[in-house]
Amino acid sequence: MITLIKSATIIDASSPFHKLQKDILICEGIITKIEDSIPNKKEYQLVEKNNLHISCGWFDTSVSLGEPGYEERETIKNGLQAAAKSGFTAVAVNANSNPVIDNKSAVEFLINKANGFATNLYPIAALTQNSKGEEMAELYDMQQSGAIAFSDYKKPIANDNLMKVALLYAQNFDGLVFSFPKNNSIAGEGIANEGINSTKLGLKGNPALAEHIQISRDLFLLEYTGGKLHIPTISTAKSVDLIKDAKKKGLQVTCSVTAHHLTLTDDELHEFDSNFKTNPPLRTKTDIKALQKGVKSGVIDIITSDHNPMDIELKKVEFSEAKSGTIGIESLFGAVSSVLNLEDFIENITTKPRTIFGLETTTISEGKKADISLFNPDENYIFTKEHILSTSKNSAFINKKMKGQVYGVFANNQLIIN
Repeated sequence: MITLIKSATIIDASSPFHKLQKDILICEGIITKIEDSIPNKKEYQLVEKNNLHISCGWFDTSVSLGEPGYEERETIKNGLQAAAKSGFTAVAVNANSNPVIDNKSAVEFLINKANGFATNLYPIAALTQNSKGEEMAELYDMQQSGAIAFSDYKKPIANDNLMKVALLYAQNFDGLVFSFPKNNSIAGEGIANEGINSTKLGLKGNPALAEHIQISRDLFLLEYTGGKLHIPTISTAKSVDLIKDAKKKGLQVTCSVTAHHLTLTDDELHEFDSNFKTNPPLRTKTDIKALQKGVKSGVIDIITSDHNPMDIELKKVEFSEAKSGTIGIESLFGAVSSVLNLEDFIENITTKPRTIFGLETTTISEGKKADISLFNPDENYIFTKEHILSTSKNSAFINKKMKGQVYGVFANNQLIIN
């Protein structure tokens, strides 16, 4: 198959064509020509879109797909199709299925099930057996089978020694250990950011302190053990400062932030809409500004959707009873583009996450494999349920203003276009 992409502005700081508008010819999945104009003499498969921009393929590092066990929320097939149409050529899939992905057979199941799609799936295996936080899982075996990191999704490791041992053990095979930033003893049954809004609304508070204590503990352990630590989905200004200081010390710590924590505050809770019930909870304007600054300064390494589908029975209940989580893969680009410049977004969703997870980085140059996201960065629209491609519809961004339209991807020698 030969594909011709016409008049595309290339956004790739590692490419000699960065910020230039070019035609790109792709033959059997390889970029063979990048020129000012390439004639379509042989009736190639043609891609021509308004204000077309392309970058290296986007990588979402926190995606939940339900399968196995929760197929009513999302299947691997539909999830990967939605990811491709949302601009992602790779996703890291969390271990929160049923059964939990805590052994090599489960890791291999995910990889085999995802074979043949445009979007690559990379499993994040559980850090502990059944994600119970009691006994370490078979980390080495799972990495040998294809796991790229280890995390008990949304479940903090309370046992200090277990986290210490995990950080020490994973160094034997250069493993990446996650630690969810929440101290359950401090957070208690809190479901909203502890502050003015939680008090006004009568919602149990989850203080920012719960995040800070856990991050501080993990950074002390990391300083003691060495190794690589990733702190997913931070949500506060103080967390940015703590990680910034740790990086200055030379610790191998990285972190991510979600699109909803970059753009939404706990002011959204006034309607008691459970789509805004997230973990960590939505915080304040001060936190949002600090998180955005953290991305721009490089303290925050990754932007993620933290895509977490929930079926309607888990969301259409009283706010206090609803499950936490929002989908976000379809809305990530449009939401984040409204608060960050394009190059900051691209860096934190292409090169940096791939490097952190030990994956091969790509570039848009002749002779290279075509792994490309296609988009229009300037399109303004309102995000509605019609834009949702996931099986579950629990989006915090419904009826929100968006900037940036995704056209699709070219990856694994497949063109997926909206």
